[in-house]
Amino acid sequence: MLKPIFTAALLLLCIQAHAELPVDYRVVMQTENFPPFNMAEDAKNFAYERNITGINTEIVQEMFRRSGVPYQMALRFPWSRIYNQTLQQPNHALFSTTFTEERKPLFKWVGPLAGTGWVLLAKPGSGIRLGSLAEAATYRVGAYKNDAVSQHLESQGLQPVNALQDQMNVGKLVRGEIDLWATTDPVGPYLARQEGVSGLETALRFSDAELYLAFNKDTPDEVIERLQTALNQMRADGTVEQIKRRYL
Repeated sequence: MLKPIFTAALLLLCIQAHAELPVDYRVVMQTENFPPFNMAEDAKNFAYERNITGINTEIVQEMFRRSGVPYQMALRFPWSRIYNQTLQQPNHALFSTTFTEERKPLFKWVGPLAGTGWVLLAKPGSGIRLGSLAEAATYRVGAYKNDAVSQHLESQGLQPVNALQDQMNVGKLVRGEIDLWATTDPVGPYLARQEGVSGLETALRFSDAELYLAFNKDTPDEVIERLQTALNQMRADGTVEQIKRRYL
């Protein structure tokens, strides 16, 4: 008899918890083209939920479905704009956001959604091999404005040449306008292949990171807890791994 009573109690708690959110509450979820994690199906810089795909997009959609938290999703450009909106506007959220110690106090977090690595890529045949990030100071390094990789380089005293779109660095690297491209693996190689460029060389892998959902700090804790619980369940029942296998 304990199991049915326990189950009923849990259901009652869930119903009560769900009732704590205002009737008109809705998370404004924003993302960008960051394949293969989140991207517009037509590769444009604006899309609504049904036209947004990718590993983390599917994970986030399922998290919201399971948690019962209402939301709307849009893919927009540039990243710096939607990043600042999430910092400033209540009920706004952003993915896929790299979690860093510098960013930790700026948002409320749910995750991780996926793991990544930070790399410096060189064009084929460059022969550039670095032993540390400090050695990159003698090279022209391209990065993505307001991205965690660029912010990390700046925190280490480097002065990256920032582009408004990460894929712009593919052409700049091939044309010799930059020597190295600071980006995320597997995002960088994926973007390069989309531009018809293959064989980029890893001059340095300098960090491993994790991608999260970042929420405005005024977001109710109830929302954060329900979404984190849903993600934990998805990882435990194999849903997260199934989604990853469809893309990688």
